[in-house]
Amino acid sequence: MPSQPTPPHVPSEPVRVTPEPVALPEPWADSRLTVVVPTYDEAANLPVLVGQLMSLDLPRLRVVVVDDNSPDGTGEVADKLAVEFPGRVGVLHRTAKDGLGRAYVEGMNRALEEGADYVVQMDADLSHPVGYVPQLLGTLHSTNAGVVIGSRYVPGGSLSEQWGVRRRLLSGWANAYVKTVLSIPVRDVTAGFKIWRASALRVLDLSSIESTGYAFQVEMHYRAHRRGQKMMEIPIHFEDRVAGESKLDGAVALEAALRPLRLRRAERSRRR
Repeated sequence: MPSQPTPPHVPSEPVRVTPEPVALPEPWADSRLTVVVPTYDEAANLPVLVGQLMSLDLPRLRVVVVDDNSPDGTGEVADKLAVEFPGRVGVLHRTAKDGLGRAYVEGMNRALEEGADYVVQMDADLSHPVGYVPQLLGTLHSTNAGVVIGSRYVPGGSLSEQWGVRRRLLSGWANAYVKTVLSIPVRDVTAGFKIWRASALRVLDLSSIESTGYAFQVEMHYRAHRRGQKMMEIPIHFEDRVAGESKLDGAVALEAALRPLRLRRAERSRRR
């Protein structure tokens, strides 16, 4: 009997780990929660993310999109989502790409002005599974923390299989470096998926944040630690982006390397 030909290898799609959202008790589920989402060239991902957020059983959840004049039309997509979800999606249009940190500060200030009691930081590239949002909120309520971080590096946390060895080593090194320089008691100190209590954000004095790129995450964690905020971590699975390209470039990486040293120097100067 002739042997059957071997079928050609077809690369499998990456397996996306999306947890089922937990059901929160009514007082917690009814929280005034705003998700701040900075965007630059995320026209393909943003409608998916907003649709998933709107499907959560969190009736007072709002989304603030902060778009940096994306060439791919993300700002227009955001405006259409604001029409589709009136009162639940807002858009801040900025005239130029001015850095992740500045975008977050503007979005957080808008959320606080509009009465949010809790503010979520979330990337638009679908690397942060929406199913974790209720877990973040529930943990914040149950622990009385100032911030709860979705962590890749606590037990149970993990990274996408699409991440290569270089990215894993770079991420691990960055966390070890920052923790060594600043002594922040957090395992995933560069994490970008988290929830803040509004009172904690006000204590941090957002208007004086100096970091513009990914170092913003480190500066926020450092300020929270120095101001005595209770910081908690829960494990998440960090996905790889579905569409578009990473915004990490040389200037952003350099700032991320230098900012911890500047923060430590500034802190020592204040002590003198």
